Amino acid sequence: MGRVAAVLRTPAGAPQASDRVLLAAAALLVALAAWDAFAGHLPNVAEHWDIVLVAAVLFPATFLVPWLLLPLAASRWLLVFTLVAGAAAGLLDLAGLEGGFNSAKIVAFTLFGFWFVQMLEALSWVVLVAAVIPWVDIASVYRGPTRVVVEEQPGVFERIAVSFSVPGEDAAARLGPPDVIFFALFLAAASRFGLRLGATWIAMVVCLSTTLALTYAFDLDGLPALPALSVGFVLPNADLLWRACRTKGRGEHRAPRQP
Repeated sequence: MGRVAAVLRTPAGAPQASDRVLLAAAALLVALAAWDAFAGHLPNVAEHWDIVLVAAVLFPATFLVPWLLLPLAASRWLLVFTLVAGAAAGLLDLAGLEGGFNSAKIVAFTLFGFWFVQMLEALSWVVLVAAVIPWVDIASVYRGPTRVVVEEQPGVFERIAVSFSVPGEDAAARLGPPDVIFFALFLAAASRFGLRLGATWIAMVVCLSTTLALTYAFDLDGLPALPALSVGFVLPNADLLWRACRTKGRGEHRAPRQP
């Protein structure tokens, strides 16, 4: 799949395709907020079914949000939108609306990832990011600030992370802000530079779900997620990325500047 067109031709007076997609994103966010609000009231299930639910349903549903928000990825107002989403998340948190707070965090982190992509002029820069961040994440999780926050200030991590509620429990699976940010970054990069968008989305979701399954299978507290995202980005686009790196400097894979 190639680039996502922000505007498609529609009959006069009909909503543009991008408007319908953004409405779908809003509806999905409401559904995710409702799930977070009411999942704890549902009957409890075995832990392995919790893992299946998160990996096969909640991850795909949550990360469909960045896909649906892609029409915003080229906006010059993206940083403003990000700040507004962050402010909305703060207000929802103060209001005690946990489901809405979680959905607003998804939007804020996604838009920040889109904004970050706008800073990357060439595809080779994205490849460099994909090569470096797994090692940074591994170091952070096992030796650095992520470990400190998770072990010494778990309440802070729970507030800033995106949660995936499971039936009948207060506990939830969680992904830190960088995981959502870089998912959005790689997805927007795939769209911007004409990579395989659908395959990239599927591969990143599958790699994240596999990471969660490994965490459960080996009874671990957690695993770094950014290596999975990098693999999910690189694997379906390996030939295109190699070609881009070989033609670096010729301008073929530079994104057009925004007007």
